[in-house]
Amino acid sequence: MDHVTLAVDIERMLRDAGLRVTRPRVAVFEAVGRLPHSDTDTLIAAARAELPEVSHQAVYDTLHTLTEAGLVRRIQPQGSLARYETRVGDNHHHAVCRSCGAVQDVDCAVGEAPCLEPSDSHGFQIETAEVVYWGLCPDCAAQRS
Repeated sequence: MDHVTLAVDIERMLRDAGLRVTRPRVAVFEAVGRLPHSDTDTLIAAARAELPEVSHQAVYDTLHTLTEAGLVRRIQPQGSLARYETRVGDNHHHAVCRSCGAVQDVDCAVGEAPCLEPSDSHGFQIETAEVVYWGLCPDCAAQRS
């Protein structure tokens, strides 16, 4: 997908979510899409590559707004910085490398969201299940061999 088509799609998604289209929102949303599972500092650098004048606070505010609007998902594996991705609404899970911190998407094994049924919901209406698989990524595993 070319840059112009991507920008048009992002603008449409922002409008569909009831958000104003601003240059920082487009730059941050595009950065999250290009760099899934990135932390805020990485996204600030990526957004500044497109929009040099964007401030740290504008990126933080935009990530919060996009997350609240359901356009971006925030994940924070234990002991890790918050990370962001544009894959939303499908209740997928993540594999995290204990050595380098790499994160990869893991589809649900079977069924529909929440794809895991608790043995006792304690009266909660369960909407999603969040699973993190911990281990070593292929590169880190190869280094240990």
